[in-house]
Amino acid sequence: MVAAAVLIFLATLVLVIVQPRGIGIGWWASGGALVALGSGVVSVANVGTVWGIVWNATFTFVGIILIALILDSAGFFRYAALVFARAANGSGLRLFVYLIVAGALVSALFANDGGALILTPIVIEILLSLGFDSRAELAFVLAIGFIADATSLPLSISNLVNIVSADYFHLQFTRYAEIMLPVDLIAVVASTGALWLVFRRAIPARLDTVGLERPEAAIGDPLTFRAGIAVLPLLLAGYVMSDHLGIPVSVVTGIAAVALAGVAGRKQLLRVGGGDRGGGAGEREIDLWRLVRGAPWQVVVFSLGMYVVVYGLRNEGLTAVLAAGLRAVAHFGAFPEVFATGFGSALLSSVMNNMPTVLVGALSISQSHLASAHLLAYANVVGCDLGPKLTPIGSLATLLWLHVLERRGLKVGWKEYVRYGFILTIPVLAVVLSGLFVVATTLHA
Repeated sequence: MVAAAVLIFLATLVLVIVQPRGIGIGWWASGGALVALGSGVVSVANVGTVWGIVWNATFTFVGIILIALILDSAGFFRYAALVFARAANGSGLRLFVYLIVAGALVSALFANDGGALILTPIVIEILLSLGFDSRAELAFVLAIGFIADATSLPLSISNLVNIVSADYFHLQFTRYAEIMLPVDLIAVVASTGALWLVFRRAIPARLDTVGLERPEAAIGDPLTFRAGIAVLPLLLAGYVMSDHLGIPVSVVTGIAAVALAGVAGRKQLLRVGGGDRGGGAGEREIDLWRLVRGAPWQVVVFSLGMYVVVYGLRNEGLTAVLAAGLRAVAHFGAFPEVFATGFGSALLSSVMNNMPTVLVGALSISQSHLASAHLLAYANVVGCDLGPKLTPIGSLATLLWLHVLERRGLKVGWKEYVRYGFILTIPVLAVVLSGLFVVATTLHA
């Protein structure tokens, strides 16, 4: 049965990554889960267990991405990018740093997928308007892609793997943020330094910003734009209150997404109800139904299917072996434990994708029965957030991001990507894991 579990996992992973015949990731993952169920690798009870682990995380993620898509249609992200670009005041280095900071903020609030997939096309357009050559353009775009994952640590909602891990280990939103916000600041500083060292020769010293669009011109729907600015702090307050009220974060996210969708789709909703079109002159109408259809609904099916397949590996002893390895490392102290967990999950993420890896890591940590389990849970998150940058298959977001670049005329080969991935990720990961150890030790995690 061990061979069957491994074979089913590998076949499912390959099909999810390649997506033959254009069939979505959810269907391939579901197919793998059905094969695992039919072969006896997993049981019906295991499916229920997995659903209990993933439902909150996946619906939260879908809600966050829907909010991001609505705000993007209203011009929110383009406006923010242009504000940062103008604030650089003609300095190439300042623009580089400011866009990295913008990417980190977007990833923190709208998950790494929002940071990479929504912000990247906007940044490319801004760079083209500034007359960047292809070398400089590639440096900025690779920096945005790296920072989207490397700084998706601060909140439990900043990355799908964060939510899965926080739910599994019952880490409250505020407790998670208390540990990981300072760790994320370390990640921002370390990533910025590493990116500058690698790309400093490609960054132009001075920029001509005369032809740069005014930020206000990017706002397509002022009412939705203002509503988004109001919703964001309320959303964060809702996450904090959810700890005390025992409400799942997916419910908070869902309420915010529905409220914002109501504002964005007010004209369509009025037409359905027979009301007037309304709207101010010059407003671009947001096609709410298109955005709802474009939300990552397949992630719900994918998460359940993929994690059912991964649970088959657990049933056949993989996580027990990893748990034994963690117990062996524990004899050397907490610092080696953190590094072993973080680098182990990073390497696994780079070859088997970070989505299955985070659950493998969580199950292994739980089975190790170590007193430091919560500390290792954070290390697992760090590894699964940064590890995908080692290879293009480390996360589905990276594969989609590379596709976005190719459609924009920027092709990054796998060999080139892996070279930059190792140069940037290894030192940044080491610094961030060290920072996690210091922060967690100080706060007695």
